[in-house]
Amino acid sequence: MRVQPLPAAEWDEAVRTSLSVMLSPERCNPDDAGNLMATLARHPKLARSYLRFGGYLLYGSTLPARIRELAILRVAHRRDCAYEWSHHVKMGKEAGLSDAEIAATRTGETADGFDRAVIDAVDELDAKSNVSDRTWAALCERLDERQRMDLIFTVGGYTALAMAINAFGVEVD
Repeated sequence: MRVQPLPAAEWDEAVRTSLSVMLSPERCNPDDAGNLMATLARHPKLARSYLRFGGYLLYGSTLPARIRELAILRVAHRRDCAYEWSHHVKMGKEAGLSDAEIAATRTGETADGFDRAVIDAVDELDAKSNVSDRTWAALCERLDERQRMDLIFTVGGYTALAMAINAFGVEVD
């Protein structure tokens, strides 16, 4: 672990305020926040700004939850981010993903053509920071313009988060 979670004795009002963007009052404490939030607590200004964006991606986006979780799980797999994976498997199931669909985010093989387009979009963005015309056209079949924009930012936001989690050495809760 390169960046340790902030010790309980150092939690102050600035930390609680920064994390309150994402955490309920009951969870905004060193025991219940989880390792990622407790690590971000070391930099309250950054945490508050990033968590506002992350909160939008997770709770305010126009993207259907199932598609969001499919994309995030593919990012977590590609980035080898165990922390992100562990949290989003549960969220994916809550959003309607089956065990087989979750497994497909690891293999990249799915029988559903639209799920394939979402996985392809993640792979293409990760490899080239762009999406092919073929994949874009497939996304257009089920996602409107704002949803496609939210998909791109979801992939980018969770890729950045996976990089931070891996680089900081955040341990799975």
